[in-house]
Amino acid sequence: MIRSIGVFDSGLGGLTVVRQLRLALPNENIIYLGDTARVPYGTKSPRTVERYALICQRFLLQHPLSLVMVACNTASANALPAMAEASPVPVIGAVEPGAMSALAASRSKNIAVLGTLGTIASGAYERAISAADKSAHVVTLACPLFVPLAEEGWGDSDIALAVAKRYLEPLFAEHKKIDTIVLGCTHYPLLRDVIAKVCESSCDHEVAIVDSAAAMARSASRTLGRKPQDKETKSRGTLRCFVTDASRMEELAPRFLGETLDSLELVDL
Repeated sequence: MIRSIGVFDSGLGGLTVVRQLRLALPNENIIYLGDTARVPYGTKSPRTVERYALICQRFLLQHPLSLVMVACNTASANALPAMAEASPVPVIGAVEPGAMSALAASRSKNIAVLGTLGTIASGAYERAISAADKSAHVVTLACPLFVPLAEEGWGDSDIALAVAKRYLEPLFAEHKKIDTIVLGCTHYPLLRDVIAKVCESSCDHEVAIVDSAAAMARSASRTLGRKPQDKETKSRGTLRCFVTDASRMEELAPRFLGETLDSLELVDL
């Protein structure tokens, strides 16, 4: 039986995770579900997020899977234990891989996490980082305007730069020792360049930027036991994408995935 990696997100931002998976594991088949009818999850209660996440996982598990990946940081923060308990295959969330990568990248253990309101309110990144290294100092910042900027394709615009300055300059002014930033939302990699510009202009030291999507792809490789040479041995894997609402999806999806989708399938959950 041919198995796929199942990837779930509240919207299309999780396609940044798929993008990294297709770079790291190009031979793997991937099934993606974006719950676009109920996005955003970041403003909903933890109980509602958990309920939605379990429904989405049940849909993915109707297909033969080797792994479930929860690309949504808010769902990872609020629903991962319930999803892991309900799944017959391993479940990887966004928080722990991002947290571990931040600790590996940081020299001073002064780390900032940027995320949605729901992810930041959950405290999940602070708990994950502290569990691994109690000496680490973590500050968090909700940056809700980054999501619509990414979706409009304005991630490298002057408007995005102004918004990034408004969020980050006060953060660096108050916490001068920060040397690592975690992009704790799947949309935020589309603003990586403007975030890097603000880091460079606000700090007198180098600031590492950790992309949780890339960290998740590395975690998937380890979990599946894949090696780099595996990339050369098989044909490119397939990608099948489902959404719960198709409005603007054909326009938005390539911004996150970095390639054109052959099709988007609409599903009613």
